[in-house]
Amino acid sequence: MPLDGVKVIDFSRVLAGPLLTQILGDLGADVVKIERPGHGDDTRTWGPPWTAGGSATYYESLNRNKRSIVLDLFDEADLELARTL
Repeated sequence: MPLDGVKVIDFSRVLAGPLLTQILGDLGADVVKIERPGHGDDTRTWGPPWTAGGSATYYESLNRNKRSIVLDLFDEADLELARTL
């Protein structure tokens, strides 16, 4: 894949950023999505339609080929972890 070995940290929410990082993931980049504690990405609740598991298909489709982690960027330890990613 063209972007094998490239790491992308995704701090975005809602259409433009998730779409761009989805494409980068489709091209082989290792995309890590940072989500907020307690809420995650806003689009997790945007439905219907829903998957059989109860997730919003909008969220699932824009965040394929990504790993995700919940970090509180107001917490110093989590902020440092985000910096090391």
